[in-house]
Amino acid sequence: MADILKEVLKNIPEQAQISDSCFEGANIVLYTKSREFFLDNNGVIKRIVDSIKKRVEVRPDPSMTMDMEKAEELIRKIIPSEAGTLNITFDPQRSRVIIEAEKPGIAIGKSGETLKEIKKQTLWVPLVKRIPAIRSKMIENIRNVLYENNDYRKKFLNKVGERIYSGWIRDKKSEWIRISFLGGARQVGRSCFLLQTPESRILLDCGMDVTANDKNAYPHFEAPEFNINELDAIILTHPHLDHSGLIPYLFKMGYRGPVYCTAPTRDIAALLALDLIGVSFKEAKNPLYSSTDVKEMVKHTICVNYEEVCDITPDVRLTLYNAGHTLGSAMAHLHIGNGLHNFLYTGDLKEIKTRLLEAAVTQFPRLETLMIEATYGGKDNVLPPRKDSEQILAATIKRTIERNGKILIPVLGVGRAQELMLIVHDLIEKKEIPTVPVYIQGMVWDVTAIHTTYPDYLNLNIKKAIFHRDNNPFLSEIFKRVGSAEERKQIIEEEGPCIILATSGMMTGGASVEYFRELADNPKNTIVFVSYQGEGALGSRIQRGEKEITMTGEGGKQEIVPVRLEVVSLEGLSGHAGRGELIKFIDNLSPKPKKIIIVHGENSRCLDLASSLHKMYNVETNAPKNLEVIRIK
Repeated sequence: MADILKEVLKNIPEQAQISDSCFEGANIVLYTKSREFFLDNNGVIKRIVDSIKKRVEVRPDPSMTMDMEKAEELIRKIIPSEAGTLNITFDPQRSRVIIEAEKPGIAIGKSGETLKEIKKQTLWVPLVKRIPAIRSKMIENIRNVLYENNDYRKKFLNKVGERIYSGWIRDKKSEWIRISFLGGARQVGRSCFLLQTPESRILLDCGMDVTANDKNAYPHFEAPEFNINELDAIILTHPHLDHSGLIPYLFKMGYRGPVYCTAPTRDIAALLALDLIGVSFKEAKNPLYSSTDVKEMVKHTICVNYEEVCDITPDVRLTLYNAGHTLGSAMAHLHIGNGLHNFLYTGDLKEIKTRLLEAAVTQFPRLETLMIEATYGGKDNVLPPRKDSEQILAATIKRTIERNGKILIPVLGVGRAQELMLIVHDLIEKKEIPTVPVYIQGMVWDVTAIHTTYPDYLNLNIKKAIFHRDNNPFLSEIFKRVGSAEERKQIIEEEGPCIILATSGMMTGGASVEYFRELADNPKNTIVFVSYQGEGALGSRIQRGEKEITMTGEGGKQEIVPVRLEVVSLEGLSGHAGRGELIKFIDNLSPKPKKIIIVHGENSRCLDLASSLHKMYNVETNAPKNLEVIRIK
């Protein structure tokens, strides 16, 4: 593999006039000065791909491409006006033109005919993306970061490819594969697992415990196995802060390797990290990292689609599969060595189809070791059917409206908020609850915009609705964006009922805490919990029935807030799999694992699930503690 570029070039005819060959991660890119070879290579590339089993792409040498101004003018003529608004950005280092369209299907054309015409007339390689139905400043900023750093990205991706194909650099004597648990073992929060193979050092997630205020909030980077200078790659399963929150910190500490995840995960992880910085400033704390570190994370992210096989080191091949937990959430399947071992890390998963997402995938090519979450893994964690929870939610909203109260729903900005938007929209459409305004706190709005950017990651019904703007539930007039503290104050003071969706879901900070402070002492109002409440979080204390909460007011003054509003908890709307779903997921797994590791759950729940699975399936199970190391092969 070390000389894979030489092998490829040996099979390219001289008249192809290859001017450069390089890597883009695991992919191989050839630049040609031959117009004929770029437009039609007569099957040469297909034969090479069939032989080496790697992706190979041909692009024109940058010197051949049409002048950018002329090319843009021509592209706008070629693409039918029915495609709607077009945003066109050029990536001259890689001879690519990125075309954002309201209707990408029309911009692509039947069987890709429009793209072929653009290639033929301009000699640029066109890439079509969707313009979000809701404008997102975050997506625009992320795309700008990538476009502004085109030259750096090209060099970075080539360096990643050189590492993948350069051959082994470590001691071949070590034949073990092991996992070190740096966080997220027998706890919910700071998920961070170090996978070591004979050749690779890979971090699976790197999050923080948002409910902790001390060093226990962060992974155990002091573990002897962890050395940031030896880290080959990070795999991020989904963007929630307990899985992603410390990745920008690693870039602050000097990491410059790749982060593998889906595109929506990259966008939302960046948004949540920037929000975390903002919250730190509001609370007069020094943020752990800066927006520059978040930009570095974005610059070094390699986006992978579901079920796209991707080499990430000389001895590890990654495939991401839908986890059903949140937009773009993934299970990471790792094929280690030449068939040496197959490992699946589920991240957070949902085993059933929801209003937003398809159910988690259960079919894999090979599988020996499974590492699975246990948020609701205890014997008592049988979640009620979603339909029952939706009916309870409808009844709760209805009776609160009847007494002229306000309904506060603290939500995770990612996933739960959008699920709740769809449920409430449906209840109002079917007239099961009266029409009232639904106020959406700022970050929830940005994340919803990201959902409309990546409809292919949503379930079929919502995908179709987003493709047809007139039916897009996220664009309903009932949803009102809250853009400032003044607007929030107005909502609290105005007469009449309403529904408020505000972060954070655990009430560890953010708008949900501010709304609660103002609404708590009025028995007409209701607070509805729809997500997991971590031990020590404000949400957990309210759930337990505390009648007085000490909170920090303006100027740092302590005030006692009486809790008189109605408190309702709905576990059935969780984005996590309940006990029954976890067991059903393993029941449906094919092939069956020989070893199961339990993580991401409270101590008793992890131990309970490990014991039950051992008895049910007669497999080796383990519920490790933080700082333990397990050899899996």
